[in-house]
Amino acid sequence: MTLRAAGRTSLVDSAVEQLRAQLAEGKWAVGDRIPTEHELAQQLDVGRNTVREAVRVLVHSGLLESRQGNGTFVRSTADPTAVLRGVRHAGAPDVIELRIALETEAARLAATRRDTHDLLRLRAALTTLREEGDRHADADLAFHLAVVGATHNAAFVEVYRFFSAQVHEVLAEALVDHEMPPVDIDAHEALVAAIEAGDPDEAQHQARELLRVALETVTALMEHSR
Repeated sequence: MTLRAAGRTSLVDSAVEQLRAQLAEGKWAVGDRIPTEHELAQQLDVGRNTVREAVRVLVHSGLLESRQGNGTFVRSTADPTAVLRGVRHAGAPDVIELRIALETEAARLAATRRDTHDLLRLRAALTTLREEGDRHADADLAFHLAVVGATHNAAFVEVYRFFSAQVHEVLAEALVDHEMPPVDIDAHEALVAAIEAGDPDEAQHQARELLRVALETVTALMEHSR
């Protein structure tokens, strides 16, 4: 594929998008050195300063890595911004189903790995949630992050943090004409109790039930608004 000439209105943005496309299509593999600024400038039909800025953006996003004296190398071909765009365009029921997949397994792991600190954090988050209720979405997010944190799985925590803010934005936009479903304190309490008891099957069940109600509520609201 030949890189097309970038438009005059936003040369850097256009160059960034074209380079992202090349990476996604496998033009260069992870570990490969990409062409020099001069070569890319010729392919893009832009100045070297534009290429330099575009490469800097991709280095910042984690797709490229600049090595002093050696050039610029491909660090990853998986673009997180593309994932975020996909989540934003998904429907609210879709993102809740994603939460169910993540949080039921998180609850199972938390029940087998939680320690005293985790239990204190869960109880504190539950108390805040009980006080704030549906007036404060941050309280609910903090509770679920506490559950995921109790897995003691760094990768799990990072993935959940990555998606959680996007999930909330999708739900808020989808329900712009409706109030967010109220927080079910009893369901959250039951989940904490199962984790405290060290019962992975019950914890998984309670996490699924908690989100099943949310999924049914959101689906009904969206169908009613059609």
